[in-house]
This record gives sequence, C-alpha cells and structure tokens, in this order.
Amino acid sequence: MRRDRVQAVVIRDDKILMVKHKMNGRIFYCLPGGGVEEGETYEDAVTRELLEEALVHGKVIRKLSVQYKPDNRGEVHSFLLEIGEDEVIGKGIDPEFSMEEQTIIGSAWLSLEEIGDVDRAYLWAAGLNRVDFFHEKLLNLDNKIYV
Repeated sequence: MRRDRVQAVVIRDDKILMVKHKMNGRIFYCLPGGGVEEGETYEDAVTRELLEEALVHGKVIRKLSVQYKPDNRGEVHSFLLEIGEDEVIGKGIDPEFSMEEQTIIGSAWLSLEEIGDVDRAYLWAAGLNRVDFFHEKLLNLDNKIYV
C-alpha cells in the first residue's frame, strides 16, 4: 500500500533531535516522523509527528529532501523545523500502537559523533547535508581512497 511519510530535522546547539525506539529487540535512534494522513499536507504532518513523538511544537523552515521508497510504496519527505527556545523535548507516543505496543522509549539531542553509523547514514539521506553546519562537517570528513 502506498503511503507517504515525513521526517522532522530539528537542530539546537549543533545537535539533532532524535527519537529513541525499541523494536524487535533492537534499540535505535531516528528522526521524529511518520505517515501522512489522508487530506493532510506534508507540512502539517511533520509538525503533528514532532508533537506526537517528542512533545514539542515546530515550525517548518524548508523541505530538505524527498526519498522514494522501493516498489512505489510512497515517498519520505524530510523538513528542517525550528522549535522555541523554551520547548523541552519529551517521550511521546505513536498513536498507531496501543500503550503496550509502544516503541518510543525517549528522545534526545545528539551530536553526529553520538549517533551510530547506520542511524547516521539515514540522516544524510534525509538531507542533513543541506544544513550549513552539517555540510561543513561532511566536507571535513576523512575521504581516503583505498583502492
């Protein structure tokens, strides 16, 4: 079934807002986000998902990327958002799951260095390289050619 999704990229003090999940025995971090509901704009969906998962209100600054899921199962639209300085992140819920089935176990501000390689790869796909500070970090990574 085709269903488009959205992701929120929120940055404060050079750290990225990440939501911590536990699913199938694995703990991982990902950007706040989820499915777009029928009749909902991408911008409305991403601010709703941010509020549901991290308990903060966001304002869309701009779209960062669009990823296309395999087999025409939909698109993933990533947006850069800002939140108020007085906003404090928290542990939200995913309303698609019952309380017993919840996968969200927290949220945190993480630097790139605090995020594992696999989870970090998804951030680049979400368009993190289009944010000035992180673009500069990307340009300064070791780029040795080994062959």
